[in-house]
Amino acid sequence: MKLYIIRHGQTDWNVAGKIQGRRDIPLNAQGRLQAQALAAGMAKRPVTAVFSSPQRRALETAQAIAKPLNLTVRQLPQLVEISYGAWEGKTAREILAADHELYEAWWKHPATVAPPGGETLGQVDGRCIQAWEHIRTCMTGDTAVVSHGSTLAHFIVHLLKGQPEAREIIVGNASITTIEYVPEDGTCRLVELNDSRHLEGR
Repeated sequence: MKLYIIRHGQTDWNVAGKIQGRRDIPLNAQGRLQAQALAAGMAKRPVTAVFSSPQRRALETAQAIAKPLNLTVRQLPQLVEISYGAWEGKTAREILAADHELYEAWWKHPATVAPPGGETLGQVDGRCIQAWEHIRTCMTGDTAVVSHGSTLAHFIVHLLKGQPEAREIIVGNASITTIEYVPEDGTCRLVELNDSRHLEGR
């Protein structure tokens, strides 16, 4: 079975370089166009289920994919973006200027150090494990998972379990990453990272 890992379309905060985290930022006009292009691209990859983060930018993207396939989006809270706490709404430059020491500590030890009021990457990994266990037990065919850049990087690393391809995973807005899942032995294999051909001309 195939698992299609999809990052939400563009938002105004993506363009501005602001950390979104748990802020419920909607798609911008370009992001909505990307979601429609994704729907066309996914029509060639028919799926039996669409799971999504409940945050608006992901949910709007997932709904665009699910509608032509006559599917209802299954919202999964574990797929929300990383909580960056007080850093949300700021750029990296602004955070460095205001909170340099903590930012450096977080960058060096993100598994155990959290932004003010945010979560550690160790907590994010725990959510990704829970999300995959739920999705895996529900899969009856090819499945789409729509979420956020940082969360999806950790989700994919968990799926690939130390394979060389898991290093430095970055997923672009409205891209499709394809993973082959073998239920018989529980293994996953990266087939294609960041397919964005459906966005050409957008």
